[in-house]
Amino acid sequence: MKVACLLLFSALFACFALGQSMAPVSSGKGDRSGETCPWPANLDAVKAAPENHKVIFENEHVRVLEVTIAPHSKEPIHAHCWPSTLYIQQGGDIIDRDANGKILFDSRQLKVKPKMPFVQWSPPQAPHSVENLDDLPTKLIRIESKD
Repeated sequence: MKVACLLLFSALFACFALGQSMAPVSSGKGDRSGETCPWPANLDAVKAAPENHKVIFENEHVRVLEVTIAPHSKEPIHAHCWPSTLYIQQGGDIIDRDANGKILFDSRQLKVKPKMPFVQWSPPQAPHSVENLDDLPTKLIRIESKD
């Protein structure tokens, strides 16, 4: 039952992410080294929401972000250009909205909450903003794959 609940939450989270995602534009070189992000550079999570996204490691293959959203706060609008593996360490209820304020995901709608911590994959994410409705900070590690 616990596994089924976790899979349900992951599937719902992936659905909202896929609904707003867009793959980066290919350079046609067969690798991703020459690709560009389809969103403006100023919307990169580290630039647009530096209080929430801290680079803890980066090389030519990956960028690892420590992401924290304070209790009862909302991130600035930002984007993620690369597919990512997310290690969600701590979290409660959240609302994720697109750049126009449309709700993409509201965790309060889940019948069963996931057991923390958990891991999930995310495609590139178009400009969005996450609001933490909980009394505890939302904490995760995001591993962005540049390859």
